[in-house]
Amino acid sequence: MMRIAITYENGEVFQHFGHTEQFKLYKIDHGAIVGEAILPTDGAHCGALATLLAENGVDTLICGNIGGGAKAAVERAGLMLFPGVTGSADEAAKAFAAGTLQFDPTTQCAAHEEGHHCHGGESVC
Repeated sequence: MMRIAITYENGEVFQHFGHTEQFKLYKIDHGAIVGEAILPTDGAHCGALATLLAENGVDTLICGNIGGGAKAAVERAGLMLFPGVTGSADEAAKAFAAGTLQFDPTTQCAAHEEGHHCHGGESVC
């Protein structure tokens, strides 16, 4: 069984990983979604989100944009990453379960290249 998390807002894949306020979690077994839940981030941001996901048994993250520091945190947490996804979170989960998810592994938050900073002045999202 796999447990995936998708950055989530109003039914859609939220497009800024480091600022997502909640994840939609899905349990997938043999290509079918067998469970769903909402996981609030309780104010966690950027790299701390990867730890939150790992602590909740997640092994795969689907998101929109994500910065380089957050990508590294996701990798350190041992999560598989599928960035660059847009649209309905439920449809993304179904596509992942079916092995047809369209994503862009080169996706990186462009705001960081323009001097965007997260907490403490470090660009870590």
